[in-house]
Amino acid sequence: MRKTRNMIAFDLGASNGRAILGQFDGERLAMTELHRFENNYVEMKGIFYWDIPYLYSQLKQGLLAFRKGDYGELDSFGIDTWGVDYGLLDRNGHLAGVPRSYRLGVQADIDAVTERISADVLYGRSGIDTGLTFNTLYQLYRRKREGDAALEMADKLLLTPDLLGYFLTGEAGTEYTIATTTQLYNPTTRDWDWETIRELDLPGHIFTPIQPSGTIRGRLRPAVCQELGVNPAVFVAVGSHDTASSVAAIPGRGSFAFCSSGTFSLVGVETDRPYLGVQAAGEGFSNEGTVQGGFRPLKNIVGLWIVQECRREWQRAGLRLTWDEIVSEARKAPPLRSVIDTGSPEFYAGGGMAEKIRDFCRRTGQAVPETVGETARCAYESLALQYRAAVEGLEKIKGGRIDTMNIVGGGINNRLLNQMAADAAGRPVVTGPVEGSAMGNLLTQAMALGEIAGLAELREAVRASVEVETWEPRSAGEWEDAYEKLRTFQK
Repeated sequence: MRKTRNMIAFDLGASNGRAILGQFDGERLAMTELHRFENNYVEMKGIFYWDIPYLYSQLKQGLLAFRKGDYGELDSFGIDTWGVDYGLLDRNGHLAGVPRSYRLGVQADIDAVTERISADVLYGRSGIDTGLTFNTLYQLYRRKREGDAALEMADKLLLTPDLLGYFLTGEAGTEYTIATTTQLYNPTTRDWDWETIRELDLPGHIFTPIQPSGTIRGRLRPAVCQELGVNPAVFVAVGSHDTASSVAAIPGRGSFAFCSSGTFSLVGVETDRPYLGVQAAGEGFSNEGTVQGGFRPLKNIVGLWIVQECRREWQRAGLRLTWDEIVSEARKAPPLRSVIDTGSPEFYAGGGMAEKIRDFCRRTGQAVPETVGETARCAYESLALQYRAAVEGLEKIKGGRIDTMNIVGGGINNRLLNQMAADAAGRPVVTGPVEGSAMGNLLTQAMALGEIAGLAELREAVRASVEVETWEPRSAGEWEDAYEKLRTFQK
């Protein structure tokens, strides 16, 4: 009889994290949530930071929950997180300062880099949208310009999932998919972009070797095993960028675009080679990595972050609204009164989000949303319209029609947004699995353990393990008018 594998996916987003047990019998994956926790950046004297010691302690709580659940021996664990952010280690392997959050990025960071290397050259080297203020490249060069002490003393740079894995195992490395988010990876040479690193005088010695997704990188440290009462399970460097793991778990067939829906929404397609041409650059597409070693030309779209920020404001004002209550209020609001360009720079930064929405609508001569429902509906509808723009951009660079859009991630719990996405895109939308990044994480572990032969078999396991839902488009006329309005804002 085939042994059931016990695996843990640590799936961390920019607002919360989960430890999810996956039990794989060779055909189907059963998933059980072991532990869930909040994750918020912290502002100190104008700088945004991640609380890495807290996150590390929460991963240990997930391991402890596994042991207390009496599930037997743990075979493996993997970590996926949001992209671009990192920690610096000194020569003793300790944190050199508190890891910063990408929320700090501003246009001046881009300008400082493009004064030395043109945006066209940067895109040709990295295939990453040069207009994203949060890219690791811009973060690092800002610290270089400021003479940051932590950067000067750093011995290694580890991206967030690799950093957390290092503290659990003592083994340092950089996984492929997370490396591709940095704007410091060259998809042509398949290595760090040493040319850009040299031209900006960044410390080249801090970058560790890049490893393929599915690499087994060490085991739980003995001290951790002793503290928690768990066995020394292997650490698998899965598709460590959460979007890469989500896309791996998409059960789609034929010509489809994927959308990983969460704090950010990432809309793209899978390819064997990157798209580095003028058209891809003009459409704002980034070429990030897939777990099979290929690429995901995709558009980074400000997603549910806008409503998340509004909810924080409403909570401070005494409105303790659940997500379902916000969606319910949005359903009651009149449709398609106002549209915002969620890609406008002001929506990337935290704080005052509801007023930013109102201000955008005032400036563009639209009805100004005032209530919770009007504000949330404006944000949801605008996000759905951005999905359509991204899909049409993908069709241009791909040179063919995209028939369906497959959406995964926590955002698919918003059924109103699912229908809006189908209406706006004018094509069927398939949703599921909801825990796409955790499922892709777990099944990549199973692949590393020799239980799955490749991506096709991995997706067969997804189809055997979850049910998906299809949303058909409707109300085309109203959405056409709203889309034309959005496109005028983007010119």
